[in-house]
Amino acid sequence: MKMLVQDPCLVDAAQRALADPSLSSARRRQLLGLLGAAGLAALAPMGGARADTSRIVVCNWGGDAIKHQPTVWGKPFERATGTRVEFDGTGPSFGKIRTMVESKNVVWDVCDANLAAAHSLGKRGYLEPIDYQVVDRNKVRPGFSSEYGISHFIYSFVLAYDKQAFGGRTPSTWADFWNTEDFPGTRILPDRVLATLEAALMADGVPADAAKLYPIDEKRALAKISEIKDNAIFWKTGAESQQLLRQGEATMGLVWHTRAVVMRREPGSRIDFTWNQGVLIPAGWLVPKGNPAGRKVFDFIASTQSPESQLELLRLMGNGPANPAANALVPAELRRDNPTDDENFARQVVADYIWHGDNQDRIYNEYVKVITG
Repeated sequence: MKMLVQDPCLVDAAQRALADPSLSSARRRQLLGLLGAAGLAALAPMGGARADTSRIVVCNWGGDAIKHQPTVWGKPFERATGTRVEFDGTGPSFGKIRTMVESKNVVWDVCDANLAAAHSLGKRGYLEPIDYQVVDRNKVRPGFSSEYGISHFIYSFVLAYDKQAFGGRTPSTWADFWNTEDFPGTRILPDRVLATLEAALMADGVPADAAKLYPIDEKRALAKISEIKDNAIFWKTGAESQQLLRQGEATMGLVWHTRAVVMRREPGSRIDFTWNQGVLIPAGWLVPKGNPAGRKVFDFIASTQSPESQLELLRLMGNGPANPAANALVPAELRRDNPTDDENFARQVVADYIWHGDNQDRIYNEYVKVITG
């Protein structure tokens, strides 16, 4: 490995191979891995003369996103610019981005994450600032953009439930979720703190008001989670949350609204959900520091601000449009699935991404102790 890194002829050959527009994503990642940190230092960072502008690599969380984002955002950008857009569905976790940047082995140009991740990674020096000379900050709601991230769609954590499980009663609050006497059965919650802490506090009587919820009373939230952990399964993936509800292993769940929408749309479905006390999350594009495509990535980000494309993602996946102009285009039959519809938006709490970006990694360790203890 060390000889490969230090041999200038091999580095040059690898650079020529990486410039080949026909190179597959897998082969590209393999070459970058072989080059290592020293060899990658010879490759140009953001905006450098050797930036690979022939392609843009987008990392998302797989599932429906890997199926629909290429159609809605990738192909139109390719047709308009001639730049190929490739998608990697392995998930842009904090750890992966940090490792790539520290080793100068960055293979992603833009990541489908959220503003909390953008805040956390950006302040640590792992991200490029968003170029607001290219990307239009006015095409998102106030507070849905930051120095290192800008929202491209909206998702929510909502209370989903089995309509046939409670003898005609319908749960509508997190207090109902915690009430296993009147609403019996197993609950499912995420194995992460985002939205779980907020739901716990609302269940404990804190009003559904961001001014009352933040800064989060960590001890109070964790104590409330401890009360229900023996009646709960903590899901790791959206697919797992769907499976547990579909198969009747749980009667209620704190889940992504996009998964709840899919389940509600299924013929003969027993699953419904409420927007009441939902926790709304601005998903966000973020750009790893030293991304291979350089500044061209911001042209791609700007293209995803199209209200028509965001409306199509709402139709296909239930993703809420980040561009407020898209809401005027939403047909009546899709409004019930849209987290940014005025009526649905008003019933939810917008997560404080700065608080989460500053605190959730630290609190996660305490959360794990509670749910596994």
